[in-house]
Amino acid sequence: MKRTIIFIGLIVSTLLAMAQVSVQAKIDPIEMLIGEQTQVTLTVQGGNDAQVEWPQLKPRQMIVPGVEVIASHTSGTSQTSSTSETGKVMTITLTSFDGNLYHLPPFTVKVNGKEVKSNELALKVVEMEVDTTQMNAFFGPKDVQDNPFQWSDWSMPFWLSVLVLVLLAVGYWLYLRLRDNKPIITHIKIVRRLLPHQKAMKEIEQIKADKMVTSENQKEYYTKLTETLRKYIEERYGFSAMEMTSSEIIERLMSQGDQQSLDELRQLFTTADLVKFAKYSTMINENDSNLVNAIDFINQTKLENQPTVEVQKPVLSEADQRSQKERRVLKAVIWAVGIVTTLLFCYVVYSVWQLIY
Repeated sequence: MKRTIIFIGLIVSTLLAMAQVSVQAKIDPIEMLIGEQTQVTLTVQGGNDAQVEWPQLKPRQMIVPGVEVIASHTSGTSQTSSTSETGKVMTITLTSFDGNLYHLPPFTVKVNGKEVKSNELALKVVEMEVDTTQMNAFFGPKDVQDNPFQWSDWSMPFWLSVLVLVLLAVGYWLYLRLRDNKPIITHIKIVRRLLPHQKAMKEIEQIKADKMVTSENQKEYYTKLTETLRKYIEERYGFSAMEMTSSEIIERLMSQGDQQSLDELRQLFTTADLVKFAKYSTMINENDSNLVNAIDFINQTKLENQPTVEVQKPVLSEADQRSQKERRVLKAVIWAVGIVTTLLFCYVVYSVWQLIY
């Protein structure tokens, strides 16, 4: 008996709780013109802690024929104006393009799994009044108009536009020259250069002319001869022979030179090192032999088919820079070009505007 009373009490409390939940629907405005929008507000009252499932409405969905949904969104809670209770709210934006008085059926909302219906609504859509007695005031769509343009009308703006572009290019070029402090016209020099073996043979001929082979100052002779060979090797093979020892030079050339010529070159460098650092004395015929070995090494390793013409661009010094007077003249020219270009551009825009409108 006690269990029966508890069960009945639970049922009665549930029914009372459900009875307190309601869905109120309001529409604002209730009357609108074709194409305007109105909003329907659904409020669940007395169900703050309830699980609410709102109706699923999609854009362009028809509520009734002639009334469609634009958008819908839900919010948390709001307080109604007629009561102090709060409830969950859903706002639905509607529109219509047919004039009529529409009856909006109740919206169904699920509260704790039970369907609860709202009250019914009405919406009046008013059409725009058209005075059909004044038919002459309305005109149908016009055909595509053929507006012929003659080349004589557009030739002047066109060629002036080309002139504006040319003046812009000239002004920018003059500005770059002024900014970089360079002359407007620079001269490029083309010089002929000697090939590495030609330089070396020229220095060897100078050694012969100075009779350094028979000179008593053997250290000076071998220093000059080995420096000539080192410079030739550095330019010919592309490594810094001036900073390397004699043995390092020979090892570097082993993979590129003839073994016999390298043996003779090694003997020359060895003799030179003895003379310069060990005060070794040589015979005249030994000096001649080393000179011949140097010439043979150059002839065997020289490259003749190499360009002998070199283009040299001038490096401007302060004395070569443009004077202050020339800079003032150049600035004046740039300003003049800018003013003329601006005026021409404005004239072109005005001419095109006149032709179009």
